[in-house]
Amino acid sequence: MSESSIKIENVVASTKLAEEFDLTVIESEFEGAEYNKQKFPGLVYRVSDPKAAFLVFTSGKVVCTGAKNVADVHTVIGNMARKLNSIGIKTIENPQITVQNIVASADLHTILNLNAIAIGLGLENIEYEPEQFPGLVYRIDEPKVVVLIFSSGKLVVAGGKTPEDCERSVEVVRQQLDSMGLL
Repeated sequence: MSESSIKIENVVASTKLAEEFDLTVIESEFEGAEYNKQKFPGLVYRVSDPKAAFLVFTSGKVVCTGAKNVADVHTVIGNMARKLNSIGIKTIENPQITVQNIVASADLHTILNLNAIAIGLGLENIEYEPEQFPGLVYRIDEPKVVVLIFSSGKLVVAGGKTPEDCERSVEVVRQQLDSMGLL
């Protein structure tokens, strides 16, 4: 796996932190929070250590985006719950956190012939229209992810639920390209 180690670029996770939130109260108490009901139904709040952003909804649901690993997601959601408690908003203890999507990048360190790859992988799982988009879109069933393959040898993996999904999908692509003699 060393030739193509992945780098997690973004982890998106969701949880329910309360039965409901008054977003105007949170906006007034959290410095930098943005809430404009006409533009978007949720409150946007960014944190810097670790770096992430929250979308907070009146339903008590929270979406965390921008974290670079799953551990950071748990850290920032815990911090968010403590901050809400500190302004008198009771939160759910030990909320169920669900990773919705992990986006990762990898590099195969070789120039790729996307036309040959498109033919080799077969048309049912790929989309390749170089006039529309410079990458080949490859849908993998197991793990269920989408891998963007670029002629530079760079890959972008989207839709993974765990870092292992991302690692496995890069390995799947590497093995398939290798077996077709395209690496």
